[in-house]
Amino acid sequence: MLDLEVIPERSLGCEHWEFILGMQFSQAVCICMSQVAVMKRVQVIYNENDPLASDLILSLTLDGIRLLFDSVSQRLKVIEIFAMNLIKLKYCGLVFNSTDVIPTIDQIDHSFGATHPGIYDPEKRIFTLNFRGLSFTFPVEQASEPRYVRGLGSLQFTNGASPIATKMFIFSGNSLVDSKPPSLPISCFFSHPYLQWLEVIRHNGCTSGIKLSIICEGPSQVLEPRRHACVQELFFGASAEDVLTLLGAPSRVFYKDEDKMRIHSPQAHRRAPASFSDYFYNYFTLGLDALFDGKYHKLKKFVLHTNYPGHYNFNMYHRCEFKLQLPTKATSVDNSRLVDLSPTFITVSAYSRWDEVCEKVQPSSRPIVLHRSSSTNTTNPFGSTFCYGVEDIIFEVMPNNLIASVTLYASDDISHELQSKQTDAMN
Repeated sequence: MLDLEVIPERSLGCEHWEFILGMQFSQAVCICMSQVAVMKRVQVIYNENDPLASDLILSLTLDGIRLLFDSVSQRLKVIEIFAMNLIKLKYCGLVFNSTDVIPTIDQIDHSFGATHPGIYDPEKRIFTLNFRGLSFTFPVEQASEPRYVRGLGSLQFTNGASPIATKMFIFSGNSLVDSKPPSLPISCFFSHPYLQWLEVIRHNGCTSGIKLSIICEGPSQVLEPRRHACVQELFFGASAEDVLTLLGAPSRVFYKDEDKMRIHSPQAHRRAPASFSDYFYNYFTLGLDALFDGKYHKLKKFVLHTNYPGHYNFNMYHRCEFKLQLPTKATSVDNSRLVDLSPTFITVSAYSRWDEVCEKVQPSSRPIVLHRSSSTNTTNPFGSTFCYGVEDIIFEVMPNNLIASVTLYASDDISHELQSKQTDAMN
């Protein structure tokens, strides 16, 4: 049985680990993986058809804990104890729930002190006791009109017994119904940069780079760390050193050992294998990858990840909050004449539906089917995705019409310019 400390409006944990409101989904998963010896069964629950429609849930079924993450931000919103008999709970070091201590209303009153009058729902026959950032629910047969004389202890119930709490909720704010996930706590930064937003920079129908807002730990003030935000711009052709300077060290460096898209290139059988291996800088907490040319070490591609459940790479990256503008296809009023209007644009984000995007832009007629698998495990329970080309951008689309990733390429003109500059420098 887990022995955990409750901190209202903040966390549930012990001296070795802590589930903190506002932490990222992947950080909670890391805790579960590190405690696999004591957390025997963990389930991930999500809406397969529409992951944005309901919360993303991490359920510790044998420990009575359910973690509810906001479907958009993927940060921890509510900590629920759904089986009080499976866990030992303390507040300020004093046990209020265990095999020996029953969490009755009197016990909750003794442990947490006075609060506002409870709320009784006669239809559900549930009595709810609310503190700031903390709620308890008590199933009762019938509650009489309470008399508040000496705090919670004066509540009267028809059977004369004090009801026992069956559920507990930890959340941010005064209301469980209106609770929202707080911003990522500084204690969860762990010296990593995190993305606030990203804009794709495009000129004359070509992608030239990205502009991103990054938040990280700043210098401490009065022994407390504080947040530091900065806006950076990265353009195709930047050196690996430039990227390190602006974004910091990557989470991982990955060298490409094969090009699965090579077969779609013209005369692919005649192309000699490259003597240099291109490599990625993987920034997991920023939700993006940067690909460098293995010979010239110049930036030539970005991959932006949306981190939807049901995708092969889910939980590897944080969601990239990107926005990019694409010109809409021309509209006509009859079969012989086009309306001469100034170009209009559609904004594509991490939450756009591909069918809605297709109505406004002109993607490639036939998608390429992509089946992801690792070299050690060829099984992929989530199935294939589909890749569509729009100008110099490739969209990877999941079967539920959500965008899994966006790949941004440098144009041929930029690539030729980089090679010529590198040749001039060598000469």
